Amino acid sequence: MGKQLGQGDIDALFAAAGTNSSVPPTGPVSEGILERFDFSKAGQISNDQMRAISSVNDLFARNLMHTLSAWLRTPFKMKLVAGEQLPFSEFLERLSSPSYICSIRLEPLGAVGLLELELSLASPIVDVLLGGVGRAWPARELTDIEEAILTSVVQMAVRELNLAWQSVGLEFVFEKREPEPSIARMLTPGEKTLCVSFEARMPEAQGAMNLCLPAVVLDAILRRLISEEDRPKRRSKEAQARMRELIGEAKVGAVLQFPLMRLRGSDLATLEPGTVLRLPLSRHSTSELRVGGLQFGRAHPVVSGEHRGAQLEGGYDNRDSNDTLSGQSIAETTTEN
Repeated sequence: MGKQLGQGDIDALFAAAGTNSSVPPTGPVSEGILERFDFSKAGQISNDQMRAISSVNDLFARNLMHTLSAWLRTPFKMKLVAGEQLPFSEFLERLSSPSYICSIRLEPLGAVGLLELELSLASPIVDVLLGGVGRAWPARELTDIEEAILTSVVQMAVRELNLAWQSVGLEFVFEKREPEPSIARMLTPGEKTLCVSFEARMPEAQGAMNLCLPAVVLDAILRRLISEEDRPKRRSKEAQARMRELIGEAKVGAVLQFPLMRLRGSDLATLEPGTVLRLPLSRHSTSELRVGGLQFGRAHPVVSGEHRGAQLEGGYDNRDSNDTLSGQSIAETTTEN
């Protein structure tokens, strides 16, 4: 027969259990600090990650601004406005209608993002590419020809995204323009997204470009992006080639400067149009070639067709140069190697 507990025994057991629960546990568990986990913060982008994202997207905005300005041959200004984390449902509420929205695949993550371009900005772009002056028209749905033209512009923007994000191994692949009814099914309404907004301006219109990316799948890439900030920056081969191309199109002033000589004041006082001034120089004397105000090398003056030129004789060491040359005659020239 089992032992029967009275009310006093039961009260004593509960009192002992309450006393033992107030004693902190010993062992490895007591050495750590336990914190309550908030599942609502899963996939939350930290401040450091947001700053890294802003720097990359600011680079994208500047590159796309220069690329489209040169391609459209009209002023095109673009800047980063904001980057924030939003539920996908809130991003859908901010979409304008009608608008151009395309899906872009994020490799190697296998995720899908969205890129929106307001049609208020699309109309002047299409007008310029069709031979117009960039006039804006009221927002309306695009024709097939206009959509094909705008798609080529969006694909150019995707290429600039790849250049900006390639340092962390993220690749954007353009898929297609998405109809408005199918956009809401791209992601779940409560999924957190990274929404990056850009403002673009043309002479007669302005509009917005919005980039929506799933925030959770970017976590690994963002950690890599922050680590890349501490490494020395290296230009990609495409950026180096583009830099060489731009430098090659730059124009700088060049002069062929005679060496130091002495002239009589009376010869200078009697100068008038048509007078030939005999210079006390040998025909084999070398002059100094200056490009952009800097000493470039030694050269001889020559004639090339209808142009004057400079035949380069040798380089010049700037460390041994003396910029205090005075009383020298300067003749503007074009350089031909």
